[in-house]
Amino acid sequence: MTDTTNDTSRENPRKVREGIVVSNKMDSTLVVAVNERVSHPRYSKTVQRTKKLYVHDEKNEAKIGDRVRVQETRPLSKLKRWRLTEIVERAR
Repeated sequence: MTDTTNDTSRENPRKVREGIVVSNKMDSTLVVAVNERVSHPRYSKTVQRTKKLYVHDEKNEAKIGDRVRVQETRPLSKLKRWRLTEIVERAR
């Protein structure tokens, strides 16, 4: 019996987020701010929530201000659970 499971056919696919690089001071690590718009449960007003994600950047290619796409991965350190997939837009 051969096991042919891969990333696309897994039952719970890995999360993908898009955000702005806030810090790249660490070696091979980025801090990415991801904004999400949610409706307030009581007041029904749209609220922006910001989450900081620690992202693994193997080649140190992303700079502050870049818009990047990140993908969920196994724990890489105490805080890092995401890895850089692509740089969507460079900072101007």
